[in-house]
Amino acid sequence: MSLVVVPVRYPLSKRSKRTLERAIEIAREREAALTVLHVDLYQNGRKVTRVDLKTAVERTFGHLENARYVVRTGFLVEESILDEVAAEDADAVVIGSQQASRLRRLFRRFTDNPDIDQYLRSHLECEVITIEGARA
Repeated sequence: MSLVVVPVRYPLSKRSKRTLERAIEIAREREAALTVLHVDLYQNGRKVTRVDLKTAVERTFGHLENARYVVRTGFLVEESILDEVAAEDADAVVIGSQQASRLRRLFRRFTDNPDIDQYLRSHLECEVITIEGARA
């Protein structure tokens, strides 16, 4: 079974909900499992649990078949997303356009090619789907 990863904010913002809605559609179309990811930043001192994340998502979208909820802790959201995508060997990651621009800035620090899709394909063998107007 293929896997779609979607990073979201907690509590779910309007933009995170739009990104998640599209990720759910993509996962259903592909008959894929879905990983809903939230990155808890060390520097924020906030502790979000998997139960918190799952409850918020199910309150908005109902019970999701083949869904997994993950809360990672890190200093940089972008690196934590990449770690999760790589660790789970995801087939696709669905991100809002704002997250895409953050990832581009991060990639510019490490490579001369800011093309996220190409970077992830070459390093993670993963498709990146950017949801325009869904700035998480």
